[in-house]
Amino acid sequence: MKPNLLAILLAIALASPCLSQDIEPRRWTPLPVGTNVVGFGYGSASGDTTFDPVLNVENAKTSVDSVAFSFVKPIALARRTARLDVLIPQLNARWDGLIDGRPQTVKRSGLGDPIVRFSFNFLGSPARRLKEFIEQNRKNAGKSKTVAGAALSLTLPWGEYQSDKLLNLGQNRYTLRPQVGVVHTRGDWSFELTGSTFIHSDNDDFFNGGTRSQDPLYAAQTHLIKVFKPGLWAAISMGYGNGGKSEVNGVSKNDRRESVLQAFTLGLPLTRSQNMKMAYIRTNAKNNLGSTLDSFIIAWSHMF
Repeated sequence: MKPNLLAILLAIALASPCLSQDIEPRRWTPLPVGTNVVGFGYGSASGDTTFDPVLNVENAKTSVDSVAFSFVKPIALARRTARLDVLIPQLNARWDGLIDGRPQTVKRSGLGDPIVRFSFNFLGSPARRLKEFIEQNRKNAGKSKTVAGAALSLTLPWGEYQSDKLLNLGQNRYTLRPQVGVVHTRGDWSFELTGSTFIHSDNDDFFNGGTRSQDPLYAAQTHLIKVFKPGLWAAISMGYGNGGKSEVNGVSKNDRRESVLQAFTLGLPLTRSQNMKMAYIRTNAKNNLGSTLDSFIIAWSHMF
């Protein structure tokens, strides 16, 4: 008995690359209080999406183009460095594949779910204004230091979403993401480790009035960073995620996720206040649900 189109589209929706975890170096790097950072970025991700063979989906391809605006506000909290990050993405996604041998294409374009993140460096990161921040960095150049922090991010359900469609850019649910991280710097080299848990609220307006729930997804990422001079740096990164099995109307979809991410990032100074970042990310799905993607990112930022 062949699966129906609804079951296939449901599998595609649950395998959406919009659900994957990110990988980003220097997330815990202190910034001078009293400043602001704005940024714009462009990203392109494409690759294969895999499904259970019973679904008769072949040659499934996923591509997502995105532009994003970011804002970062460093602040002082208990004489330590904290920061507020806001990310607002705009997405253009396309899925192509063969269903029972017939070509099918689905396209979506619109606002993605914004993310708000608050982080606090509770170890090794005293709050300093710009002038003192620069002086202390020069004074401590080459010395070993360790920074540790905790963060909480919230994904808001404001992205493009239509309950009569299975494929959407927004997820129509909140995602809470507690994080802890540590960075150890020795000379020009830094080692960074971050652990995260993705906790999802239910989507109670899922397709055809259903309810979708999902178990937590556990993720870790690590980075080795080399600073060549102020503003010029490179990082190699690896990440891992596991969990996130979902249910629709109380019925398990047996879709536990497991993925490995690898990345290379290069940071370049443009002026004293402007920087550019370029990154390549490889995402590998390790089971029969998910996407294996190659992603390229270029971003510009300005501190004022």
